[in-house]
Amino acid sequence: MPEHLTIGSAEPPLSPGKLRLYGMRFCPYDHRVHLVLLAKNILHDVVWINLKNKPEWYVKKIPTAKVPALAIGEKCLWESLIIADYLDEQYTERPLHSSNTLQKAKDRILIESFGPISGAFYKFIMTKPTPTTEEFEVVVREVKVFDLELANRGTPFFGGSQPGMVDYMIWPWFERFGAAKIVFGEQFDMTSKYQAEIPHIVPWVDKMLKDQVVQKHLLDFSKHSMFIKSFVSGEPDYTIPT
Repeated sequence: MPEHLTIGSAEPPLSPGKLRLYGMRFCPYDHRVHLVLLAKNILHDVVWINLKNKPEWYVKKIPTAKVPALAIGEKCLWESLIIADYLDEQYTERPLHSSNTLQKAKDRILIESFGPISGAFYKFIMTKPTPTTEEFEVVVREVKVFDLELANRGTPFFGGSQPGMVDYMIWPWFERFGAAKIVFGEQFDMTSKYQAEIPHIVPWVDKMLKDQVVQKHLLDFSKHSMFIKSFVSGEPDYTIPT
């Protein structure tokens, strides 16, 4: 596992001709941008950041001090959705957004509406002393909105016959949902226990797991579970091998 740089570290020099992604290997927002870079075969290198003890140079470089951030030469972008849209517009091979401007706008709204799901999942994993099915069912209830949208589209993926921007922007959380049953118990297995409530999302998850782009950055659920456990403890472990 490459080192997550921390306080006192030096910034690695930029690689000529490559974009630079600053991220954290277990961060779902960083995961989003990785999927776009991989889908478009964009040359890039990666610098991992220890988010608990961030390097001084990173705090100076990126105003939010969050990940992901993208360096384009000496200029930087941050916020995962902004970076993803920039990459899709700048690198036109395999467009991920619809060419229909109205559909593109509607898809952006759909992606933005995923926020309550990520918020509900974070609340679920942080529930003390242990999460309950009630908290998890809040997550499932929010996922139902996306299940209905996928049913209305009548396609295997939100992007049509292959994954598009919506698919890649929401996928990172579904990898982490798969870890919930390992960390907290089988009653939190979304794709088996709640299959009747999200009948279109369940096969979508199976198809996404087989997608070549997803496969390139995929972490086994057990790895996600190890990080979630460390995160919940207050001591995130950035050394977990991937």
